[in-house]
This record gives sequence, structure tokens and C-alpha cells, in this order.
Amino acid sequence: MIRYNEKEKAMISTQTEAISETFVRFDRELYGMLYRPTAQTQGRHIGILVMHSAQDYTDMNLCPEMAKRGFTVLGSRVDNPGAPLDRKLLDVKKAVNFLKQVPGVDKIVLMGHSGGATLMSAYQRAAENGIASIQGENLIYSATITEALIPADGCMFIDSNYGNGAMTLISIEPGIVEEGCGTVVDPRYDSFNPAVGFSPEGAAYTPEFLAEFFAAQGERNNRLIQTALDRLTLIQQGKGYYRDDEPFSVAGAAQIKPFNKLINQDLRLLSHTRGEYPLIHADGSVTTEQISCLRGAFPMKADSAGMFATYTGTVRGWLSEQSVWAKPDYAFVEDGVRGIDWDNAFSCTPGNVKYIHCPVLAMGMSGSYEYAAAEYIMENCPSSDKSAAFVEGADHMISANRRAEKFPGQFGDTEKLTYDHMAAWLSAGRF
Repeated sequence: MIRYNEKEKAMISTQTEAISETFVRFDRELYGMLYRPTAQTQGRHIGILVMHSAQDYTDMNLCPEMAKRGFTVLGSRVDNPGAPLDRKLLDVKKAVNFLKQVPGVDKIVLMGHSGGATLMSAYQRAAENGIASIQGENLIYSATITEALIPADGCMFIDSNYGNGAMTLISIEPGIVEEGCGTVVDPRYDSFNPAVGFSPEGAAYTPEFLAEFFAAQGERNNRLIQTALDRLTLIQQGKGYYRDDEPFSVAGAAQIKPFNKLINQDLRLLSHTRGEYPLIHADGSVTTEQISCLRGAFPMKADSAGMFATYTGTVRGWLSEQSVWAKPDYAFVEDGVRGIDWDNAFSCTPGNVKYIHCPVLAMGMSGSYEYAAAEYIMENCPSSDKSAAFVEGADHMISANRRAEKFPGQFGDTEKLTYDHMAAWLSAGRF
């Protein structure tokens, strides 16, 4: 028997004129919120699963908003955010199973936002192609799960990040002098030094500094992966500190926004796409053009001496979700990123979508530097039914980036624009 606490009891079922909200549990630890239109809408048979690889998305604003547009939506969470990525895929499977049993639902669409795109793309990759597609010696980490997964009917990647592995790579402090200690950092890699081009209004780093920084960042990233692989080998040989996994911490490797290096400060990096795509404007009009990033400078200093800036997890967690090899030419440039090996891990959406053939919608929020991941999804996905759109001035959480507006209200209601576009895509007959 599943027992609810008092807070959960109060959440179990509420209803407005447009939608009902029902708290549900799939097992003892895994739960979600089910949103349904109260009327018999055309899209009610489409179940949208909203999950993130680490955050709780049960009350993400997108969930009730898409239900108001006529769809069934399940906002959920993974059981253990620190678990290896392949174990989290089983949580997605439980949610998919639940959603398929909701009366009237006969189509499932996965919705991955930010790190949720890593989770959902890895799931669909393994579901469409079998678990073997995320196993093998060619991958940094070979999945240990054996259960077959149920493929979804479609995927929506809404401001996907570049993959959890890539976001960790972006965040790694290259100047750490000794692993295990975040208090001593080589000053050559101080990105807040005016001498190398820093300014609070927006940095313009020198070419020499960018080259040295990215080279050192990639080298440290690869050393850390190799260290974790060596520990995993010992664990598998029965020579580790524990039988199944080990604690693993990395100073200066937390991947939240304040710790994403250089792209926060230098607005020339990731400043535009390579190709032309539909751009949704504040008045709802759509043009096709090269997409410019409209973010503002974010000069928050990343202090590697603090635990807040430290990755704290396990060897398997690091290898499965936080790792991707950096090539010698790794760097962020004006129109994207180069030198990331998308093919040796299942921790990055651009690599996972190479195995996805169902209908795919990729949307980028042009007020956020994650926006350009949508272009990589479009370039790499082999689906015959794929489309992209960008929302002008929307930030990573889909609301308007007010800090980047030239006048109040310039970008309009970016949430409405985004959800309306998603609803139109879902309603276009493909499901």
C-alpha cells in the first residue's frame, strides 16, 4: 500500500474550469502530477511526459499550460537524481507505462527541457534501438540495465542543453592545481581578469586566452574521465572501495549556469546559428533567418573553493551522465561548439538523436545560450519528420529574458508563443 503524507493528500486532486490536476505515485518513491483537460478535446488522447534528469518537474508551468491546450500531461521526477543515467531510464519507463494506462491516452510524446532532453533522448534511443545501443566498449560508460524500454510516438526537445556531459565539460575549472582541492587555482585561467578581456558589461577575451582556456579545460576533463574509468575497472575487479560504486567529487565542475565558463561572459561565443530557421516574434509572426542569441552578460564569478561549485556524486554517475570526451580542437565559437565527441556517450542529446526516428520537434530559446542545441538536434537526427523553431528573446526557462530587452515587453509572452507552437505541432495530424 502506498501511503501519502498530509501535503500530498492536499495535492491529490484539484480541478479548475479547464483542467484537473491529480497527484499520482508509480511506486514508493516515484511520483508525478497528472494534468488533463476537463473537456473531451481533440488532443486529450496524446499523453505528454515531462521529466528532467535531476529536477522535479511535477509543477513546471508547461504542464498545466499544455493541458489547457487540450493535452494530457504527466509532470514527473526521477527517483534518484544521483543515480547513473541508465538507471534513470527505468523511471521514464515506469512513467510511460503509467501514462499508457490513463483512459483515452493512446499516443505518448516525451518532452525534454534542458537536462531533461539528455534523459529523454537517451531513453528514446534505447527504446527504439534496444539497450545494446547504449552499451559497448566504444562508449565511455556501458549501460548495465537489461529491461526493454517502450518507445514513445514522438519527442519534443524544448531548449535542450548540449547534453549533461557537455554542460559539465563547459563548467570544468581548468586551473585546479591538485585534484581534490578547490582552493588553489592557476591564475592563468582567471576569466575575470581584465587583462585577458573581461568586463562586467560583456567580455571580449583575447584569442590567446580562449585557446589556452579551452585546451586546459578539455585536458582536465579527459583526465577526470580516465581517473573515473580506472576506478570503475577496480570496482568491477572487486578491488574498489565498495562493491558496486564509489563516491566521486570534482572541484569546480558543478554545471549550473553560474559555473558555465566563458559563454556566460563573452557574448560573441554562441552568438548565432549556422543555418536559417523559423523565428517566432512577439506578435506571433514567423520569419526564417539566421538566429541571433539575445542574452545578456552574466558576470557571476565561479568560486571553485566552495562546495557549491563541486560535483559530488559517484564514479558511475560521473561516467554515465557527466562525461564526454573533448577532442584536441574543443572550443566554443561564434556559431556553435567544436571538438566534442558526441558518439562516445549517451550523455548528450546531439549524439542520442542520431538514433531517433520518431517525429521530433526542437525548439530553442534565443535569449539563452542553450538555444543552439536545437540546431545540432536538427543536423544529427535522421527522422523524416523533424522541425525546429526558435522563440525570440525567450530565456532558458521559457519566460522572456527581460535583462536583454531594449524596451519593456519587447519579446512579448514567450511562454504562450512556445506552448502555442508546441500545441500546433502536436495537432498537425502526425499523432
